Amino acid sequence: MTYTLKVAERSDIHIGRTEELLPSLLPDGRIIVITDTNIDRYQHPLLKDREYIMIGTGESIKTLHTVEMIYRRFVELGIDRECFVLGIGGGIVTDITGFVASTYMRGLRFGFVSTTLLGQVDASVGGKNGVNLDGYKNMVGTFNQPQFVICDPTLLGTLPEREFRSGLAEIVKAGVIADRSLFERLENNSFEALLSDHKLLGEVILAAIKVKAEIVGRDERESGERRKLNLGHTFAHAIEKLSSRMNHGEAVAVGTILAARIALRLGVLATSDAERIERMLSSLGFSLTLPIELEQLVTAISKDKKSDGNALHFVLPTGIGSCEIRKMTIDQITQLCLAEKC
Repeated sequence: MTYTLKVAERSDIHIGRTEELLPSLLPDGRIIVITDTNIDRYQHPLLKDREYIMIGTGESIKTLHTVEMIYRRFVELGIDRECFVLGIGGGIVTDITGFVASTYMRGLRFGFVSTTLLGQVDASVGGKNGVNLDGYKNMVGTFNQPQFVICDPTLLGTLPEREFRSGLAEIVKAGVIADRSLFERLENNSFEALLSDHKLLGEVILAAIKVKAEIVGRDERESGERRKLNLGHTFAHAIEKLSSRMNHGEAVAVGTILAARIALRLGVLATSDAERIERMLSSLGFSLTLPIELEQLVTAISKDKKSDGNALHFVLPTGIGSCEIRKMTIDQITQLCLAEKC
């Protein structure tokens, strides 16, 4: 079964099988694909008979250096404004593809086939495209919507369990901030069930994307409500910069727990709900132990790209399915974290 959602009136998110959806979504004319070596290895039929540019894998290649390489290849290949750019891969591929397409010749049309769970429920949806700078996450980027995104649960079977689990952190986040029924559904299903049941997984992916699509539709450029989607990310980005031990989803899981503990100390989250969030993430197999010293973490969050002077718009869970955005100084966050060593 295929589902279609609209984001910000200009971008369609399709959940279904790629081979059924892609032919009718691609425009006539020249198509240039940006992809990575994992797709070449595990999903090569997606590249068959297509013109493509291959990049590497891992957060270390999500840089302006990679972007410049692609620009130069575009020049060599004679890519112009009539061409359509298709990103096939996980979140790193779609972030880079969206940024390159949005900036080359002042903008080309583009779309995504998202092939990881993390990409399907987060990176490929919402129109944020960017790369890292000196280790700081997504410091250079654009807001620009793809014409379409295909999220195909059947492509996730080749993911290592750790990468699959990483995407589940963003689904849990969606449930915490805006969808109590999604959170409860996760409580009632095991990691193994989510991994093996395509129908269940597709329904969970749809629910998570709905949360993001509805919020982005109301606040495309992150001036207000869209900040809710950053639950756990203030800490997660700092963890990722300071330690190589956690991937993005693992860092988000820890960041979500830290945010829940701060909300508990502020009296806006019930103990029972904080315990449910922690129990949920633990049951999915996440380690919730901070991989760095807490003092290092609170120092690093002052570099968050969303900071406003000495303050951050910090997301606090207020229940299962609800949250609030509170402007807090770095000192306030530091004191709350260090009060009981989080």
